[in-house]
Amino acid sequence: MDFNDILEFGREHRGEDVRALALKARSASGVDLTMGLQQVAGHRIAVDKLPLWAANDGIVYGPQLSMEQCSSQWTAEYKARLVEGNSLVDLTGGLGVDFSFMAAGLGHATYVERQENLCEIARHNFEVLGLKAQVVNGDGVEHLQEMAAVDTIYIDPARRDKAGNRVFALSDCTPDVSALAPLMLEKATTVIIKLSPMLDHRAAVSVLPCVQQVHIVSSRGECKELLLVLKRGYTGGVTVHCVNDSETMEFTLGSENVTAPSFALEEHENAGGDDALYMYEPNASIMKAGAYNLLAVRLGLTVMSADSHVLAGVRLVEDFPGRVMAVEAVGTMNKKDLKSLMAGVERANVAVRNFPLRAPELARRLKVKDGGDIFIMGTTTATGKHILLKMRRV
Repeated sequence: MDFNDILEFGREHRGEDVRALALKARSASGVDLTMGLQQVAGHRIAVDKLPLWAANDGIVYGPQLSMEQCSSQWTAEYKARLVEGNSLVDLTGGLGVDFSFMAAGLGHATYVERQENLCEIARHNFEVLGLKAQVVNGDGVEHLQEMAAVDTIYIDPARRDKAGNRVFALSDCTPDVSALAPLMLEKATTVIIKLSPMLDHRAAVSVLPCVQQVHIVSSRGECKELLLVLKRGYTGGVTVHCVNDSETMEFTLGSENVTAPSFALEEHENAGGDDALYMYEPNASIMKAGAYNLLAVRLGLTVMSADSHVLAGVRLVEDFPGRVMAVEAVGTMNKKDLKSLMAGVERANVAVRNFPLRAPELARRLKVKDGGDIFIMGTTTATGKHILLKMRRV
Protein backbone atom coordinates (compact mmCIF):
# COMPACT_ATOMS: atom_id res chain seq x y z
CA MET A 1 0.00 0.00 0.00
CA ASP A 2 1.20 3.53 -0.81
CA PHE A 3 0.99 5.63 2.35
CA ASN A 4 2.42 8.85 0.87
CA ASP A 5 -0.92 10.71 0.72
CA ILE A 6 -1.94 10.00 4.31
CA LEU A 7 1.57 10.78 5.58
CA GLU A 8 1.43 14.13 3.82
CA PHE A 9 -2.06 14.73 5.26
CA GLY A 10 -0.76 13.92 8.74
CA ARG A 11 2.21 16.27 8.45
CA GLU A 12 0.06 19.07 7.04
CA HIS A 13 -2.49 18.88 9.87
CA ARG A 14 -0.17 17.90 12.73
CA GLY A 15 -1.28 19.39 16.04
CA GLU A 16 -4.84 20.16 14.91
CA ASP A 17 -7.95 19.05 16.78
CA VAL A 18 -8.96 15.71 15.25
CA ARG A 19 -12.72 16.17 15.68
CA ALA A 20 -12.73 19.62 14.12
CA LEU A 21 -10.44 18.38 11.38
CA ALA A 22 -12.77 15.47 10.62
CA LEU A 23 -15.59 17.90 9.84
CA LYS A 24 -13.40 20.32 7.93
CA ALA A 25 -11.65 17.69 5.84
CA ARG A 26 -14.64 15.66 4.65
CA SER A 27 -14.21 17.08 1.20
CA ALA A 28 -10.52 16.15 0.95
CA SER A 29 -10.00 14.25 -2.30
CA GLY A 30 -7.58 11.43 -2.93
CA VAL A 31 -6.96 10.74 0.76
CA ASP A 32 -8.26 7.95 2.98
CA LEU A 33 -9.69 10.34 5.56
CA THR A 34 -9.93 7.71 8.32
CA MET A 35 -6.25 6.86 8.00
CA GLY A 36 -5.32 10.49 7.56
CA LEU A 37 -6.98 11.37 10.85
CA GLN A 38 -5.22 8.38 12.43
CA GLN A 39 -1.91 10.01 11.55
CA VAL A 40 -2.84 13.25 13.28
CA ALA A 41 -4.18 11.51 16.40
CA GLY A 42 -1.41 8.90 16.43
CA HIS A 43 1.39 11.44 16.24
CA ARG A 44 -0.08 13.37 19.15
CA ILE A 45 0.00 10.21 21.29
CA ALA A 46 3.46 9.23 20.04
CA VAL A 47 5.08 12.54 21.04
CA ASP A 48 4.97 11.48 24.68
CA LYS A 49 4.62 7.70 24.35
CA LEU A 50 6.91 6.89 21.41
CA PRO A 51 9.24 9.87 20.87
CA LEU A 52 11.52 7.98 18.45
CA TRP A 53 8.52 7.22 16.26
CA ALA A 54 7.16 10.75 16.58
CA ALA A 55 10.50 12.14 15.40
CA ASN A 56 10.29 10.05 12.20
CA ASP A 57 8.02 11.63 9.58
CA GLY A 58 7.70 8.34 7.72
CA ILE A 59 5.93 6.39 10.49
CA VAL A 60 2.34 5.31 9.81
CA TYR A 61 0.13 5.10 12.90
CA GLY A 62 -2.67 2.64 13.57
CA PRO A 63 -6.17 3.25 15.01
CA GLN A 64 -6.34 5.52 18.04
CA LEU A 65 -7.45 2.75 20.43
CA SER A 66 -4.49 0.62 19.35
CA MET A 67 -2.16 3.57 19.87
CA GLU A 68 -3.53 4.17 23.35
CA GLN A 69 -3.16 0.49 24.30
CA CYS A 70 0.25 -0.21 22.74
CA SER A 71 3.48 -0.32 24.70
CA SER A 72 5.37 2.87 25.40
CA GLN A 73 8.88 3.32 24.10
CA TRP A 74 10.30 2.81 27.60
CA THR A 75 8.52 -0.49 28.20
CA ALA A 76 9.38 -1.69 24.69
CA GLU A 77 13.05 -0.86 25.25
CA TYR A 78 12.89 -2.73 28.55
CA LYS A 79 11.55 -5.85 26.84
CA ALA A 80 14.31 -5.60 24.24
CA ARG A 81 16.83 -6.21 27.04
CA LEU A 82 15.15 -9.55 27.77
CA VAL A 83 15.60 -10.93 24.25
CA GLU A 84 18.38 -13.52 24.00
CA GLY A 85 20.17 -14.92 20.98
CA ASN A 86 20.07 -13.71 17.40
CA SER A 87 16.59 -14.76 16.24
CA LEU A 88 13.12 -13.68 17.37
CA VAL A 89 9.52 -14.47 16.50
CA ASP A 90 6.70 -12.20 17.72
CA LEU A 91 3.53 -14.31 17.52
CA THR A 92 1.12 -11.40 18.23
CA GLY A 93 2.59 -8.50 16.29
CA GLY A 94 -0.15 -5.86 16.62
CA LEU A 95 1.15 -2.38 15.80
CA GLY A 96 4.69 -3.71 15.98
CA VAL A 97 5.92 -1.34 18.69
CA ASP A 98 7.44 -4.04 20.89
CA PHE A 99 8.78 -5.89 17.87
CA SER A 100 10.45 -2.80 16.42
CA PHE A 101 12.59 -2.40 19.53
CA MET A 102 13.18 -6.11 20.27
CA ALA A 103 14.19 -6.93 16.69
CA ALA A 104 16.75 -4.14 16.31
CA GLY A 105 20.19 -5.59 15.64
CA LEU A 106 19.06 -9.23 15.38
CA GLY A 107 20.08 -11.47 12.51
CA HIS A 108 16.57 -12.81 11.94
CA ALA A 109 13.23 -11.48 13.23
CA THR A 110 9.69 -12.47 12.26
CA TYR A 111 6.52 -10.51 12.99
CA VAL A 112 3.22 -12.47 12.83
CA GLU A 113 -0.16 -10.75 12.75
CA ARG A 114 -3.64 -11.87 11.66
CA GLN A 115 -4.91 -8.46 10.54
CA GLU A 116 -3.76 -7.66 7.03
CA ASN A 117 -3.99 -3.89 7.47
CA LEU A 118 -1.66 -4.01 10.49
CA CYS A 119 0.77 -6.15 8.51
CA GLU A 120 0.86 -3.53 5.74
CA ILE A 121 1.50 -0.76 8.26
CA ALA A 122 4.15 -2.83 10.04
CA ARG A 123 5.93 -3.72 6.79
CA HIS A 124 6.12 -0.02 5.89
CA ASN A 125 7.26 1.08 9.36
CA PHE A 126 9.93 -1.59 9.69
CA GLU A 127 11.43 -0.47 6.39
CA VAL A 128 11.34 3.16 7.51
CA LEU A 129 13.04 2.16 10.78
CA GLY A 130 15.70 0.20 8.94
CA LEU A 131 14.69 -3.18 10.38
CA LYS A 132 15.39 -6.40 8.54
CA ALA A 133 12.19 -8.24 9.39
CA GLN A 134 9.93 -10.86 7.92
CA VAL A 135 6.23 -9.93 8.09
CA VAL A 136 3.79 -12.85 8.16
CA ASN A 137 0.06 -12.24 7.76
CA GLY A 138 -1.37 -15.23 9.59
CA ASP A 139 -2.42 -16.85 12.84
CA GLY A 140 0.29 -16.92 15.50
CA VAL A 141 -0.61 -20.38 16.81
CA GLU A 142 -0.56 -21.87 13.32
CA HIS A 143 2.78 -20.21 12.64
CA LEU A 144 4.15 -21.59 15.93
CA GLN A 145 3.17 -25.10 14.93
CA GLU A 146 4.97 -24.89 11.61
CA MET A 147 7.95 -22.60 12.35
CA ALA A 148 11.60 -23.62 12.70
CA ALA A 149 13.39 -23.23 16.04
CA VAL A 150 14.48 -19.74 17.14
CA ASP A 151 16.26 -18.23 20.12
CA THR A 152 13.37 -16.13 21.52
CA ILE A 153 9.58 -16.15 21.18
CA TYR A 154 7.54 -13.16 22.28
CA ILE A 155 3.78 -13.32 22.81
CA ASP A 156 1.23 -10.78 24.03
CA PRO A 157 -2.14 -12.56 24.19
CA ALA A 158 -5.35 -10.58 23.69
CA ARG A 159 -7.00 -9.83 27.02
CA ARG A 160 -10.57 -9.30 25.85
CA ASP A 161 -13.31 -11.87 25.31
CA LYS A 162 -15.62 -12.07 22.28
CA ALA A 163 -17.92 -9.47 23.84
CA GLY A 164 -15.02 -7.05 24.29
CA ASN A 165 -14.83 -7.42 28.07
CA ARG A 166 -11.45 -7.45 29.79
CA VAL A 167 -10.16 -10.82 31.00
CA PHE A 168 -7.16 -11.56 33.18
CA ALA A 169 -6.86 -15.33 33.69
CA LEU A 170 -4.36 -16.98 31.35
CA SER A 171 -6.91 -19.51 30.15
CA ASP A 172 -9.31 -16.71 29.16
CA CYS A 173 -6.75 -14.85 27.01
CA THR A 174 -6.33 -15.45 23.30
CA PRO A 175 -4.30 -17.51 22.72
CA ASP A 176 -4.11 -19.44 25.99
CA VAL A 177 -0.38 -19.24 26.75
CA SER A 178 -0.61 -21.83 29.53
CA ALA A 179 -1.66 -24.40 26.91
CA LEU A 180 0.89 -23.15 24.35
CA ALA A 181 3.87 -22.93 26.72
CA PRO A 182 5.22 -26.49 26.16
CA LEU A 183 5.21 -26.04 22.38
CA MET A 184 6.78 -22.56 22.62
CA LEU A 185 9.58 -24.02 24.75
CA GLU A 186 10.14 -26.71 22.14
CA LYS A 187 10.58 -24.03 19.48
CA ALA A 188 12.62 -21.49 21.52
CA THR A 189 15.08 -21.51 24.40
CA THR A 190 13.59 -18.24 25.75
CA VAL A 191 9.90 -17.30 25.82
CA ILE A 192 8.76 -13.82 26.89
CA ILE A 193 5.08 -13.49 27.80
CA LYS A 194 3.40 -10.12 28.32
CA LEU A 195 0.40 -10.25 30.66
CA SER A 196 -2.05 -7.85 32.27
CA PRO A 197 -0.61 -5.96 35.27
CA MET A 198 -3.86 -6.91 37.02
CA LEU A 199 -2.93 -10.58 36.96
CA ASP A 200 -1.49 -12.24 40.07
CA HIS A 201 2.04 -13.18 39.03
CA ARG A 202 2.10 -16.01 41.55
CA ALA A 203 -0.91 -17.59 39.87
CA ALA A 204 0.77 -17.27 36.47
CA VAL A 205 3.98 -18.85 37.74
CA SER A 206 2.02 -21.74 39.25
CA VAL A 207 0.52 -22.78 35.88
CA LEU A 208 3.46 -22.07 33.55
CA PRO A 209 6.54 -24.29 33.18
CA CYS A 210 10.18 -23.21 33.38
CA VAL A 211 9.54 -19.64 34.65
CA GLN A 212 12.90 -18.07 35.43
CA GLN A 213 12.01 -14.38 35.81
CA VAL A 214 9.03 -12.17 36.62
CA HIS A 215 9.27 -8.50 35.64
CA ILE A 216 6.72 -6.09 37.13
CA VAL A 217 7.20 -2.91 35.12
CA SER A 218 5.88 0.49 36.19
CA SER A 219 6.41 4.00 34.93
CA ARG A 220 5.54 7.30 36.59
CA GLY A 221 4.06 5.41 39.52
CA GLU A 222 1.64 3.31 37.45
CA CYS A 223 2.00 -0.43 36.95
CA LYS A 224 2.13 -0.98 33.17
CA GLU A 225 3.12 -4.56 32.41
CA LEU A 226 3.71 -7.99 33.84
CA LEU A 227 6.37 -9.95 31.94
CA LEU A 228 7.31 -13.59 32.46
CA VAL A 229 10.48 -15.09 31.06
CA LEU A 230 10.50 -18.86 30.52
CA LYS A 231 13.71 -20.80 29.88
CA ARG A 232 13.69 -24.25 28.34
CA GLY A 233 14.57 -26.85 31.00
CA TYR A 234 14.79 -24.33 33.85
CA THR A 235 13.85 -25.68 37.30
CA GLY A 236 15.39 -23.16 39.71
CA GLY A 237 13.93 -20.33 41.75
CA VAL A 238 12.02 -17.45 40.18
CA THR A 239 13.63 -14.01 40.35
CA VAL A 240 11.18 -11.12 40.64
CA HIS A 241 12.29 -7.76 39.20
CA CYS A 242 10.28 -4.76 40.40
CA VAL A 243 11.00 -1.84 38.07
CA ASN A 244 9.64 1.70 38.25
CA ASP A 245 11.53 3.91 35.78
CA SER A 246 15.06 4.00 37.28
CA GLU A 247 14.05 2.31 40.57
CA THR A 248 14.67 -1.42 40.85
CA MET A 249 14.29 -4.16 43.46
CA GLU A 250 15.00 -7.86 43.00
CA PHE A 251 14.20 -10.88 45.13
CA THR A 252 13.47 -14.58 44.85
CA LEU A 253 9.77 -15.40 44.68
CA GLY A 254 8.63 -16.49 48.14
CA SER A 255 11.23 -14.49 50.05
CA GLU A 256 8.76 -11.60 50.28
CA ASN A 257 6.74 -13.61 52.79
CA VAL A 258 8.55 -12.22 55.82
CA THR A 259 7.37 -10.38 58.92
CA ALA A 260 8.65 -6.84 59.46
CA PRO A 261 8.68 -5.05 62.84
CA SER A 262 5.60 -2.95 63.55
CA PHE A 263 5.58 0.81 64.01
CA ALA A 264 5.38 1.80 67.69
CA LEU A 265 3.25 4.95 67.94
CA GLU A 266 4.19 5.67 71.56
CA GLU A 267 7.81 6.11 70.51
CA HIS A 268 6.98 8.84 67.98
CA GLU A 269 4.30 11.00 69.58
CA ASN A 270 6.66 13.98 69.40
CA ALA A 271 7.57 13.46 65.76
CA GLY A 272 8.30 16.65 63.86
CA GLY A 273 10.09 18.33 66.74
CA ASP A 274 13.45 17.03 67.79
CA ASP A 275 12.45 13.50 66.80
CA ALA A 276 12.76 12.80 63.06
CA LEU A 277 10.27 10.43 61.49
CA TYR A 278 9.84 9.52 57.84
CA MET A 279 7.03 7.73 56.01
CA TYR A 280 7.84 5.62 52.98
CA GLU A 281 5.39 4.47 50.29
CA PRO A 282 6.90 1.77 48.02
CA ASN A 283 6.44 2.24 44.30
CA ALA A 284 3.69 0.56 42.29
CA SER A 285 5.78 -2.45 41.24
CA ILE A 286 6.83 -3.29 44.80
CA MET A 287 3.25 -2.89 45.98
CA LYS A 288 2.08 -5.17 43.15
CA ALA A 289 4.68 -7.76 44.12
CA GLY A 290 3.64 -7.64 47.78
CA ALA A 291 7.26 -7.02 48.76
CA TYR A 292 6.76 -4.13 51.20
CA ASN A 293 7.63 -6.25 54.26
CA LEU A 294 10.77 -7.52 52.59
CA LEU A 295 11.74 -3.96 51.67
CA ALA A 296 11.20 -2.87 55.29
CA VAL A 297 13.42 -5.66 56.57
CA ARG A 298 16.14 -4.88 54.03
CA LEU A 299 16.17 -1.18 54.90
CA GLY A 300 15.68 -1.47 58.64
CA LEU A 301 12.23 0.15 58.61
CA THR A 302 8.97 -0.68 60.36
CA VAL A 303 5.52 -1.26 58.88
CA MET A 304 2.59 0.84 59.99
CA SER A 305 0.35 -2.24 59.99
CA ALA A 306 -0.06 -5.44 58.03
CA ASP A 307 -2.69 -3.85 55.76
CA SER A 308 -1.42 -0.28 55.37
CA HIS A 309 1.63 -1.03 53.19
CA VAL A 310 3.25 2.15 54.55
CA LEU A 311 6.74 1.99 56.04
CA ALA A 312 8.21 4.20 58.75
CA GLY A 313 11.69 4.98 60.05
CA VAL A 314 13.68 7.54 62.04
CA ARG A 315 16.39 7.94 59.41
CA LEU A 316 16.25 9.18 55.84
CA VAL A 317 16.82 6.37 53.35
CA GLU A 318 18.52 7.71 50.24
CA ASP A 319 17.25 6.44 46.88
CA PHE A 320 14.19 4.79 48.41
CA PRO A 321 12.15 3.10 45.62
CA GLY A 322 8.98 5.12 46.09
CA ARG A 323 7.73 8.26 47.81
CA VAL A 324 9.34 9.67 50.97
CA MET A 325 7.62 12.03 53.42
CA ALA A 326 9.00 13.84 56.46
CA VAL A 327 6.48 13.67 59.31
CA GLU A 328 5.82 17.00 61.00
CA ALA A 329 3.20 15.78 63.47
CA VAL A 330 1.25 12.69 64.51
CA GLY A 331 -2.25 12.88 65.94
CA THR A 332 -5.53 11.08 66.41
CA MET A 333 -9.06 11.98 65.38
CA ASN A 334 -9.98 13.53 68.73
CA LYS A 335 -10.78 17.25 68.72
CA LYS A 336 -7.70 18.34 70.67
CA ASP A 337 -5.32 16.51 68.36
CA LEU A 338 -7.13 17.73 65.25
CA LYS A 339 -6.98 21.35 66.39
CA SER A 340 -3.24 21.12 66.97
CA LEU A 341 -2.50 19.08 63.86
CA MET A 342 -4.48 21.26 61.46
CA ALA A 343 -3.61 24.68 62.89
CA GLY A 344 -3.04 27.07 59.99
CA VAL A 345 -3.63 24.41 57.34
CA GLU A 346 -6.14 25.51 54.70
CA ARG A 347 -5.00 23.24 51.86
CA ALA A 348 -3.66 19.71 51.99
CA ASN A 349 -3.28 16.57 49.92
CA VAL A 350 -5.36 14.03 51.82
CA ALA A 351 -4.88 10.28 51.44
CA VAL A 352 -5.83 7.20 53.44
CA ARG A 353 -4.17 3.81 53.90
CA ASN A 354 -6.12 1.19 55.85
CA PHE A 355 -8.39 3.83 57.40
CA PRO A 356 -12.15 3.77 58.12
CA LEU A 357 -12.84 6.96 56.11
CA ARG A 358 -12.33 7.55 52.41
CA ALA A 359 -10.02 10.41 51.45
CA PRO A 360 -12.80 12.87 50.34
CA GLU A 361 -14.71 12.25 53.58
CA LEU A 362 -11.59 12.77 55.68
CA ALA A 363 -10.86 16.02 53.82
CA ARG A 364 -14.37 17.24 54.64
CA ARG A 365 -13.88 16.34 58.31
CA LEU A 366 -10.61 18.24 58.34
CA LYS A 367 -12.19 21.21 56.50
CA VAL A 368 -9.32 21.56 54.03
CA LYS A 369 -9.25 22.22 50.31
CA ASP A 370 -7.19 20.06 47.99
CA GLY A 371 -3.67 21.16 47.13
CA GLY A 372 -0.66 22.81 48.70
CA ASP A 373 2.55 21.20 49.97
CA ILE A 374 1.12 19.60 53.12
CA PHE A 375 0.16 15.92 53.03
CA ILE A 376 -2.29 14.41 55.51
CA MET A 377 -2.50 10.64 55.67
CA GLY A 378 -5.05 8.72 57.66
CA THR A 379 -3.89 5.23 58.58
CA THR A 380 -4.14 2.56 61.27
CA THR A 381 -1.36 1.25 63.48
CA ALA A 382 -0.64 -2.42 64.18
CA THR A 383 -2.54 -2.06 67.47
CA GLY A 384 -5.65 -0.83 65.63
CA LYS A 385 -5.33 2.85 66.51
CA HIS A 386 -6.49 5.31 63.84
CA ILE A 387 -3.98 8.12 63.40
CA LEU A 388 -3.27 11.11 61.16
CA LEU A 389 0.16 11.98 59.83
CA LYS A 390 1.00 15.54 58.82
CA MET A 391 3.85 15.40 56.30
CA ARG A 392 5.85 17.14 53.61
CA ARG A 393 7.54 15.53 50.62
CA VAL A 394 11.29 15.09 51.02
